[in-house]
Amino acid sequence: MKSIHATAKGEMDMRLTGKKVIALVDEEFEDLELWYPVHRVREEGAEVHLAGEKKGKTYIGKYGVPAEAEYSFDELDSSAYDGILVPGGWAPDKLRRYPKVLELVKEMHADRKPIGQICHAGWVLISAKILEGVTVTSTPGIRDDMENAGAIWKDEPVVVDGHIISARRPPDLPPYGKAFCDALATAKTE
Repeated sequence: MKSIHATAKGEMDMRLTGKKVIALVDEEFEDLELWYPVHRVREEGAEVHLAGEKKGKTYIGKYGVPAEAEYSFDELDSSAYDGILVPGGWAPDKLRRYPKVLELVKEMHADRKPIGQICHAGWVLISAKILEGVTVTSTPGIRDDMENAGAIWKDEPVVVDGHIISARRPPDLPPYGKAFCDALATAKTE
């Protein structure tokens, strides 16, 4: 006999079945900021595709954790996905230089699909020019960058402004993961 708690938990765990998410990757991503959200959305049933500049390349995180790109950026079509995750670390400084990454983020923004960004990931959203008037958080180290891009910056663990979900740093991963999953669960499927 299942307990009420187990039944409720089991139902919640799979609420993202049928959803597809892009997780961007490049060298020196912050290991936890990539893998925690990826595992979190997979636990609830979503399919997550790791995407890098080169399909099949293994990228190494700041602390040595590998991530193999299952797809290249150029293979992706934003209309086939329900959300996108941008990790922190030093990877965002590289990711924002790829026109296809900026195109994907802009298209997700235009379609109001969940965009998750943590720590330095805000750099990608800045380069995509989608932060004007948006309330966000990030590592305090890029606060000026975020504000100069027109964002309203808050020093809070997680900030949700419509479809943009932002967090500061690894200790904020639990509420960030939940907030991204909540946004993904309520997002309209194409």
